[in-house]
Order: sequence, then C-alpha cells, then structure tokens
Amino acid sequence: MVTFLLERTAPLSPEEAWRRLTEWPRHGEVVPLTRVTVVPPGPTAEGTLVVARSGVGPLSFDDPMEVTVWRPPAEGVSGLCRMEKRGRVVRGWAELEVHPGPGGRARVIWREKLGVPLVPGALLGPAARSVFGRALNRLLRGT
Repeated sequence: MVTFLLERTAPLSPEEAWRRLTEWPRHGEVVPLTRVTVVPPGPTAEGTLVVARSGVGPLSFDDPMEVTVWRPPAEGVSGLCRMEKRGRVVRGWAELEVHPGPGGRARVIWREKLGVPLVPGALLGPAARSVFGRALNRLLRGT
C-alpha cells in the first residue's frame, strides 16, 4: 500500500472546485484508459457507489468506491468527501478536501491510500502521484 497527498490552490471558489472534483464521470475523461459510472445516478450522497473501470478489453478491472463521508463546502466551512475502495483489485481509500484559500481561492487536498496486488509500492506510488496529479490539474482547469 502507498499513501500519497496532492495539494493545489485553484483560482476558483471552494464551491466551484468541489463541483469540478465531484463531477465523477469527468474523472474518466482525465485519467487514461478509464470510464466512470455512478450508482445510483444523480446527486452524490453517503452510500453512492462510484465505479472507475480501467484498462483495455480483457485487461480491464473495476475500482468501486463507496462514498462514506459527503460534506460539501459551505460558507466558511471546508468540504470533505471520503471514499472507501470496495473492489478486488484496488484497495484503500481516497479523500478530497476543499478549503477556503487566500483571496477567495480554493485550497484542494487529494489524499489516497492505494494498494494493488503484485504491484510494489515503489512503482505504484510515483505512478499514482503522476497520473492523479495531472488529473487533478485538469479537473480544476475544467479541461
């Protein structure tokens, strides 16, 4: 298992940063070879299942994540989303935090503990930081 932390300050309000980060299907647009579905579709709440399907053809696998904490940001209050990974291949958890930052901007923290059988942490950690760091940048840019 590896744990990594990504931090960014975005020129967005905390509410807009939250909206972009939790628009789950967009994660599939910014993470290579990944498609994301949400069960049930509609507004996210505790108990929502976000399923990232990654890979190509028979080498694909699901990464189902259950939302266990859902607290959107409000006036002067930070937002927190915690997801527990429920799949057979990818284990761990992920947290997204959005804090009020300087000048009305949003301070974003993406923290994740990630484990994949037979993949050593020395390889998984740098790869995850790279892929998810680029994804976070694109989500916050809106592209």
